[in-house]
Amino acid sequence: MQLHYWWWILAVGLGVLEILSGTFYLLVFAVGCAAGGLAAWAGAGLTAQVLATAAVTIAGWAWLWRRGPARAASGDAVADSSMLLDVGEPLDVEEWGADRRAQVRYRGASWTVELDPQEPAASAVPGRFVIRRVVGNRLVVQRAA
Repeated sequence: MQLHYWWWILAVGLGVLEILSGTFYLLVFAVGCAAGGLAAWAGAGLTAQVLATAAVTIAGWAWLWRRGPARAASGDAVADSSMLLDVGEPLDVEEWGADRRAQVRYRGASWTVELDPQEPAASAVPGRFVIRRVVGNRLVVQRAA
């Protein structure tokens, strides 16, 4: 059996393992093995095949590392509406405390609501508010327009 077939078999095997593990790192390694298979199919020597595999794999891992969840966007992840479905949703506050906080029922649970620091204290009156951020188990809200 020619060497490039072994590279393809390894790439497919790593792809199957990636499906079972749920990480992208094995998938990138599988793509690297496919690059090694292409190098073998093109007639390159074993050293060039291994170098092609290593180069593609390391470049892919570096790309994944740069895109990691801790380094994803420069913005505040808890304010990003694509990260939290509650951001932008309206809710009703019936009574505010002196500390600009209130207890509300939202989505079937009791939540502590805090008035956004940018809102004037005069906004802390009963009415409709919009969720701007989720900080821990608190909803930070602003007056609805």
